[in-house]
Amino acid sequence: MRLFNDYMGRLPWPYDLRELQEKRPLKAKQLKAHEAELLLGAVPEQAITVALDSGGKLLSSEGFACQLSGWRDGGAVSVAFLIGGAEGHGDKVLKGADFRLSLGVMTWPHMLVRAMLAEQLWRAASILSGHPYHRP
Repeated sequence: MRLFNDYMGRLPWPYDLRELQEKRPLKAKQLKAHEAELLLGAVPEQAITVALDSGGKLLSSEGFACQLSGWRDGGAVSVAFLIGGAEGHGDKVLKGADFRLSLGVMTWPHMLVRAMLAEQLWRAASILSGHPYHRP
């Protein structure tokens, strides 16, 4: 969590982390469906919804920065990044997402995904502002 907080603390825009977890011991299909409801229910109104999914689009850091810039310049109020549970995202999330983003085809634990996403958000902000952090 320290790494996440470090990178997110550098961002020039506000953020909100909402951690949702289904605690009941459900079968995989039910668990994914219920987690989908929890996640989608927490997305702010008018937010761009991005599902992190290994089957999503692979972007370079520059491409990710361009994607964020496009949403910003297009008037997006906010962007919600959804990290699935241990079983992955339910169909409702995958079908309803405005964008599906892959951080690679490997499976990552949630805390590493958070840290990797936070670093890429900081990297995107640095690319967009001309900060020297990013070196292609």
